[in-house]
Amino acid sequence: MLLVGLTGGLATGKSFVGQELQKLGCHLIQADELGHQVLLQGGDAYEAVVAEFGKEILNEAGEIDRRKLGSLVFGDPERLARLNAIVHPAVRRKEREIAAAIAAREPDAIVVVEAAILVETGSYGRFDKLIVVVCGREQQIERAMKRSGLSRAEVESRLNRQLADEEKVKFADFVIDTSQSKAHTAEETRLVYEALRRVSR
Repeated sequence: MLLVGLTGGLATGKSFVGQELQKLGCHLIQADELGHQVLLQGGDAYEAVVAEFGKEILNEAGEIDRRKLGSLVFGDPERLARLNAIVHPAVRRKEREIAAAIAAREPDAIVVVEAAILVETGSYGRFDKLIVVVCGREQQIERAMKRSGLSRAEVESRLNRQLADEEKVKFADFVIDTSQSKAHTAEETRLVYEALRRVSR
């Protein structure tokens, strides 16, 4: 099995690249999705997060309200670090379980893990190959505003907390630039897939 990390800054187009790789035959694991799962009632991180941040983060159904939780940690690096210390290990355990199950069924599989901060956390080192997705900063801002309804100032604040693309690409085996058309990005992704296939064989 070839384990591939897929990362990039806010609104660079990681998810589009991940979906294209999946269409080509890769197995896609989305860390964001696993992050949601581990915070659900009964999830691996639920009890610890409620113990750390208090019952005021729960909605009427007893589920963690991710907006309330987000408002507590964004802008507070210490609290964000405490949240990450609970959630990230739980997510990585799930990733490993899923990848191991795929490898057992399909030994020459390519498993792609899509996650936002692989370089920042140093966890890029556990992958055989790393793909970094980039585009122009102005495009990132426009895409993020359109997608999330955040103001320009809010988007810029989030971008300023992330490692710059030019730093991320230093760790990359492959760089996919999404600043042109979707068709162009899909073609770039196909070329990367073919290179990964050659490695995995």
